[in-house]
Amino acid sequence: MIFSRNGFGDAGTVAMECVEYYEGAPLSYMTSTAVTRLRELAAVVPVVPATTRTIEQFQRITLPGAPWRYAVTSNGGNILVDGIPDPAWRVAIDDQVNATGATLAQVGAELRTRIDQTWVSKYREADELFCYLVVRPESVPTGFLAEWDAWCRTHGWSASQQGRKIYTMPDAVCKSLAIAEVRRRLVDSGALRSTAALFTAGDGALDAEMLLAADAAIRPRHGELEDLGFTAPNLTITAATGILAGVEILDWFHTAAHPVLTVGEPA
Repeated sequence: MIFSRNGFGDAGTVAMECVEYYEGAPLSYMTSTAVTRLRELAAVVPVVPATTRTIEQFQRITLPGAPWRYAVTSNGGNILVDGIPDPAWRVAIDDQVNATGATLAQVGAELRTRIDQTWVSKYREADELFCYLVVRPESVPTGFLAEWDAWCRTHGWSASQQGRKIYTMPDAVCKSLAIAEVRRRLVDSGALRSTAALFTAGDGALDAEMLLAADAAIRPRHGELEDLGFTAPNLTITAATGILAGVEILDWFHTAAHPVLTVGEPA
């Protein structure tokens, strides 16, 4: 939904609004149309932001439609309830990670033996859950990602690349599980009908499971999933690329959700 200037694509003279500042400088944008469409959507159906960003990174975005009853951050490792991390969910995730694979410390130590400064700009650990590299994509050694992913998969983790970042993620941490938990809570609270459909959008390999779990899903014609040629029977692919794909995705959400857009009733 949000794009840096490098990700605008062929947006022409479309009006933009900055929705994220970092260290006082503008960083991420949406088109003015997307801002309006997201705000309209959030006013009538439960919308759950879901991101691989850390809690801190998510909270610096002024995302239209806020405040959010629920949001999923850290690739599903954290569920925010009214902006506050849910401690019970996080404990359950940590227990599952520890029971099914290597620890973050073990994975990070192994990863650091495989990298050097000729192609890695930064090594980061996110919310004490997973780690990622910021790399110079053109300099990543041939075969590195496949070899690293193979090691990870024998230890309950996996690796994927999205642009300049290579993520190393425990199998227990995924957006689809967190979204399923949020959906359960919305149904239990009466905010959502038990028969309500789930619609999702995403552009990276870490989003694939969430897209497959939905009744219908959409991805843009750019990004990691485009590079992988990812498709599925329930999946729509935008015609547009870049920031204009964000508008198309929101229009798709409005059309998909139209049968349940009844203000004041559970969706």
